[in-house]
Amino acid sequence: MNIRLAIIGVGLMGGSFALALKRAGKVATVVGCGRSRANLEWALSHGVIDVIADHPAHAVQGADVVMLAVPVGQVDDVLADIAAHLPAHAVLTDAASTKQNVVAVARARLGAHIPRFVPGHPIAGTEHSGAAAARADLYDGRRVILTPLPETETAALQEVRALWQACGAQVAEMEPAGHDAVFAAVSHLPHMLSYAYMDMIAARADRALCLDYAASSFRDFTRIAASSAEMWRDIALANRDVLLAEIGRFEDHWQALRKALEACDGAALEAIFTRARNTRKDWSQ
Repeated sequence: MNIRLAIIGVGLMGGSFALALKRAGKVATVVGCGRSRANLEWALSHGVIDVIADHPAHAVQGADVVMLAVPVGQVDDVLADIAAHLPAHAVLTDAASTKQNVVAVARARLGAHIPRFVPGHPIAGTEHSGAAAARADLYDGRRVILTPLPETETAALQEVRALWQACGAQVAEMEPAGHDAVFAAVSHLPHMLSYAYMDMIAARADRALCLDYAASSFRDFTRIAASSAEMWRDIALANRDVLLAEIGRFEDHWQALRKALEACDGAALEAIFTRARNTRKDWSQ
């Protein structure tokens, strides 16, 4: 195929999108743009991208597909930079973990190009970042959620769906508000809990001793606290209201556990643990 793909933000998500489409033979040229020249040079030398653009407006010129893979807080500025330079035929998509805010800034910035915008969220990733973390197989068997707008062109939606399927992903659709509510519960809140717990350990006077004896349960629970602080700051603020509601729900369950522990109520503790254990065992991932 002769697709010219522009990646704004050549990190784990954007770089993996490029590598997966190269593996599938779906793109001819990948243009990369981002804040770190060193990161872009690495991506170029390792075949993640084929061309470096020094500005988002330059990256999208002549592009058939544009992927925004920047932190949520940067989406507005990037859209402002590229809106007047997007080719009329270009399809625009993104990889942000929140959708209502992205849709809002897209409506404000894209004007007549909004029907060619297909918001998306790949449910994949690791705690690593940068082009060096990109993998061609990152999306194999993973879900990608598309949140098309009422005015999204069917052809644009089909094109983005086909590209993700070529990456090996399983594609589903949701509406933006429903997406943000679900992912506040199953993605954003877990990251907040992991960060808060790791911050508590960091503040302890005996931090070094605790870390010296920490083992697999600690490693499993805190893995996501190694994720990009900038990215998760932006996600938390973008989905603030829904995330606060989920924190409130968690606090209710935490207090129930605390009260059972204070009362030495073994039956209540076991009931909580059993419900949690059974739900986790029934979850097939």
